[in-house]
Amino acid sequence: QVQLVESGGGSVQAGGSLRLSCAVSGYTDNVNYIGWFRQAPGKEREGVAVIRLGGGSTYYADSVKGRFTISRDGAKNTVYLQMTSLRPEDTAMYYCAATRLNGGIWYRFLRPDSYNYWGQGTQVTVSS
Repeated sequence: QVQLVESGGGSVQAGGSLRLSCAVSGYTDNVNYIGWFRQAPGKEREGVAVIRLGGGSTYYADSVKGRFTISRDGAKNTVYLQMTSLRPEDTAMYYCAATRLNGGIWYRFLRPDSYNYWGQGTQVTVSS
């Protein structure tokens, strides 16, 4: 089993910044990707950013490209999501997730159904 715990959410004004953390523990061997996802009320869960643990390749949804940065600290087994220039439409519950899947087209890893393990989420609220 893999456990993921998110933290760092909160309320911020438009244009502000937040950094989310995802602490990963448990049987992490063969975990290949960690992703950040978000879900707003009444909307489907969507992929925001993904990092490949072997090599560090990163991928972003178009809606956050240039504003969000995903990174990892291997020593701390933590993955971060640095969010800048936040907008009201970024308001959502943010989740991190892990998968042992590998290979294939990169954007499959922005799909929630590619992930087996999920954290409980952390709320981000951006006010205008």
